[in-house]
Amino acid sequence: MNGTEISIRPARREDVPVVARLIRDLADYERLAHECFADEAALETHVFGPRPYVEVLLAEVDGAPAGFALFFHSYSTFLTKPGLYLEDLFVVPERRGLGLGRRLLAELARLAVERGCGRLEWSVLKWNAPAIGFYERLGAVPMAEWQVYRLTAEPLRALAGKAARAAGDA
Repeated sequence: MNGTEISIRPARREDVPVVARLIRDLADYERLAHECFADEAALETHVFGPRPYVEVLLAEVDGAPAGFALFFHSYSTFLTKPGLYLEDLFVVPERRGLGLGRRLLAELARLAVERGCGRLEWSVLKWNAPAIGFYERLGAVPMAEWQVYRLTAEPLRALAGKAARAAGDA
């Protein structure tokens, strides 16, 4: 690649501002900036705190951040094995075409195999044809019979309140 040095490495604590910026860039790309509240202090706690919830891989080109993958462990009861769930994969537009997305996914696949995981999963926005094509070229298949559901904000709090009230009745 004409002397271009590419590296994939785990994020370090000092990378938190970079990861937060990349998350905001991803939100812009996905047309979801209005839903992005990437808080650096929370991110630092969730990646590097006493109970890490997520891990981050950074892609760098010539030492400069160019993309990231944020992931966490899931579990398959049917396989009785852990899995990896890729929450976010993003490469900055000016660095696309260098194979960074493929290298990030390859490193995730390596980690999944090394950790005894039965699968690597993620979601993609239905309008994101470039990403869908990329994933399918890697051999990924859509889970057409599954529908994603989500509880956030008030519905999440309301349901949690019902559980708290039910526990108080016990």
